Amino acid sequence: MAIDPTTRSWDVLPHALLGLLSIGLIASSNYTLNEVLDAPYDRNHPDKQGRPVASGRVSLPLAWVQWILLMLLGAGLAWLLSPAYLWTMMALWLMGCVYNIPPVRTKELPFLDVISESVNNPIRMMAGWFITGSQLPTPASLLLSYWAFGCYFMDLKRFAELRSISDASRAASYRRSFAYYNESRLLSSALVYISAANLLFGAFLMRYQLELVLSFPFIAWVVGEYFRLALWPNSPVQAPEHLFRQKRLMLSILLCSAVIALLLFVRIPWLHEFFLPTGS
Repeated sequence: MAIDPTTRSWDVLPHALLGLLSIGLIASSNYTLNEVLDAPYDRNHPDKQGRPVASGRVSLPLAWVQWILLMLLGAGLAWLLSPAYLWTMMALWLMGCVYNIPPVRTKELPFLDVISESVNNPIRMMAGWFITGSQLPTPASLLLSYWAFGCYFMDLKRFAELRSISDASRAASYRRSFAYYNESRLLSSALVYISAANLLFGAFLMRYQLELVLSFPFIAWVVGEYFRLALWPNSPVQAPEHLFRQKRLMLSILLCSAVIALLLFVRIPWLHEFFLPTGS
């Protein structure tokens, strides 16, 4: 809505609510698949072995029915919005299949596990773009930046998981990629991901909304807070659903989001003059 002013209308709200319900159903279908196919591996994890599927408290045939039913409901709602939104939802669902289902099962392949899981970030961003009905193409620099940010966070999740399992053979039996990963490799790749993310975000803001350069200190705060948490013993980073209990991280995210939202809708003339080329 900030990039395409033609979408600034309350008419978008019903589409947004329908789209959120659709994407929630598709994501739930993917999580169902993840729980079912991860169960044999979760039994080798000190904490995840108690999950309902891994501990045998869930009927697998019913879980498979739930997987398909959630996908069909989500796709049906997406079809009511637009063909573009439907194709985006199907891409999100298919990536869940690629990530989880053998023989591909990219979640077991070093680095490709992080990259393939994080591709859901730009897919979800495109979903939000299509919800508004914008006729403009989604900026490639923004999509790639969001992808790289996702890689950074997922990479540090892997780092925290690896550190929490002190037994190397058990770690490899839980996730095959852990036979290759070590702390040094994961931290080095995290640096690559976050550097790419900020470079691409800079390319986006220079073309579309220069004012967003003022959000960089807040983005750095979020990135730093997450990195700090990843270094903790038994880090909450390995269980993202618990991160809302980390007050400093939540504060940094809320402030960063508020600043970005504000800067999307303001124009600061002197800032544009400050960044004008000075060379002849």
